[in-house]
Amino acid sequence: MSKGKYYLTTPIYYVNAAPHIGTAYCTFSADLIKRHKKQQGYDPVVLTTGSDEHGQKVERAAKAIGKTPAEYATTIANEFVRQWQTLGISYDRFIRTSDPKHFAVVRDLFERCEKNGYIYTGSYTGQYCFFDELYVTDAKPGDPCPDCGRLTETVTEENYFFKLSAFQDKLLSLYEREPKFIQPDTRRNELIGFVKKGLKDISITRTTINWGIPAPVEGKHVFYVWFDALISYMSAVQGTNLWPADLHLIGKDILRFHAIYWPAFLIAGELPLPKRVFATGWILVQESKMSKSRGNVVRPGPIAQVMGAGDELAGSDALRYFLWREIPFGQDGNFSYDALIDRYNADLANGIGNLASRTLTMIHQYCDGKIPASAGDPDIAASAARTTDLVNGHFDEFDFTRGIEAVLAFISQIDKFIVEHAPWKLVKARAADPEAESKLSETLYTSAESLRLICGWLYPVMPTSMVKIWTQLGMDTPLDLVSADVLVWGKLTPGQAVGKVQAVFPRIDSKPAIQKMQELEIVEIDRQNALMGKKPEPPPGDKASEQSELISIDDFAKVDLRVGEVKSAEPVKGADKLLHLKVDIGEPEPRTIVAGIALAYKPEQLIGRKVVIVANLQPRKLRGLTSQGMIVAASIDGGLPVLAGFREDIPVGARLK
Repeated sequence: MSKGKYYLTTPIYYVNAAPHIGTAYCTFSADLIKRHKKQQGYDPVVLTTGSDEHGQKVERAAKAIGKTPAEYATTIANEFVRQWQTLGISYDRFIRTSDPKHFAVVRDLFERCEKNGYIYTGSYTGQYCFFDELYVTDAKPGDPCPDCGRLTETVTEENYFFKLSAFQDKLLSLYEREPKFIQPDTRRNELIGFVKKGLKDISITRTTINWGIPAPVEGKHVFYVWFDALISYMSAVQGTNLWPADLHLIGKDILRFHAIYWPAFLIAGELPLPKRVFATGWILVQESKMSKSRGNVVRPGPIAQVMGAGDELAGSDALRYFLWREIPFGQDGNFSYDALIDRYNADLANGIGNLASRTLTMIHQYCDGKIPASAGDPDIAASAARTTDLVNGHFDEFDFTRGIEAVLAFISQIDKFIVEHAPWKLVKARAADPEAESKLSETLYTSAESLRLICGWLYPVMPTSMVKIWTQLGMDTPLDLVSADVLVWGKLTPGQAVGKVQAVFPRIDSKPAIQKMQELEIVEIDRQNALMGKKPEPPPGDKASEQSELISIDDFAKVDLRVGEVKSAEPVKGADKLLHLKVDIGEPEPRTIVAGIALAYKPEQLIGRKVVIVANLQPRKLRGLTSQGMIVAASIDGGLPVLAGFREDIPVGARLK
């Protein structure tokens, strides 16, 4: 019997960039939840994703490459569709905010809010960040945007405003009444603190842009992109009984829009609210948030190609597994190629893959390729029941890491069980020992039945790979149709023929795999740049390359260069090239800096030396030490570093200009 419908959404991704590992992480997670809910008996389970296409950024990006905004948006929307299909995302609806059916729903909500007295006209002059599509409160001309750091622009226009200030108490009441409306709890607490400080009315139309949904009012007003985009979650399922959404899965950087603006709009329009908004963390690369300016954006396609040896769906499984195994859901987490391959080899190749290969191979060799008749080991059966409860409980709470850990603990138990019962010895003893045959049957049935359950538990995590093992077990029912009531002990049919044994998770040699992923990453960058009308990066030394690297005086002014004096220096344990320095730059406490200069300078040579420090770099961890800046040095033809210095006596803390 169905538990009822379950409707969930990913963010409606903005078309200013093609998909990367961060957008894939959120979409993978929605896919996992969809598969899990379907397995638990919800019907229908519907997943919506899509593209947010309006606003000044899209208008400007399209103009820069000689396309209309509609043409540009279609190109990027199609890229999202292509990538999600390549990565095995089983979404049901892809909504584009340029779809005319979406226009009607946006206008309807606006008119509802206006009818109920929550819309008024007004004039606004202020600083606007075109990159983030938002006004920057209290900013002055020339001030940077607090979110992205880009310079704001002064904008004056007549707008329609939404009375967000009227919803402070209503929202706080909602958060108290529905404690799971915002999750995880850390984000909920942050948001409550923000709302308690007071809310200001927001502009929901623009007159300075053309690319947007026309508002049903006099004049050339189009809807503000965030009023427009949020409503797509409703327009995607218009005409069904799927609304309200059971879950909005979003990135933490857009939580305010989803947990403040969105419920306020719906309350004003007297419409049902979504049941839960869950904010994922960021995928960090080199311990920093991914950004094009840092050059640390990682794309999922090259990873899937290499990890799956050309089978991108299998490679997608490896990436999915790594992200949930390594990163507690809702928190920030680091990605690195080394960690990806280490985790793959340890957990998948040596763990699940090895268990599947040895179990099925022994059934072929010792039981003529058929599942032996047995009820299985009762202790393992009891452990399997407990594991089922743990996995379902953790997945229900979106604690995917602990759910996977419960499965891994069970796999370790089965590996130990096989070693202790040694079926390779039992098969030799069965001619002389009548009990050896029944023990052999019990051991191999237990292993095979455990493997069946593991496939069911991990199907939402790695659908392609678990289907492969499921098929090798000889199962007839498609794994995507298997419900939770079948994932109980004893459902494996004795006498069932198993299939041909093939390695599902072959070991991966780290060095060539990483090199290949990095090579394909460059190819993918060029492909995406071409898709967006951008020219590929010129080769080093090219005049065009030199010209593209020119920066403005404003860019240079952002770099805080200071004179520092080295107070202490010592080697970093386990790192031949690193020194741990304490550098006085005129602050109350010396800065801790980890520098890769150990091959050029001995620690005692540096004490008392004046150096140049980049003082406003984001701190980063190296070998367990937090480095609070960077020492400026020259490197000639890739040789040893040479520290920048001064002939004159310069005071500590002096700034370089």
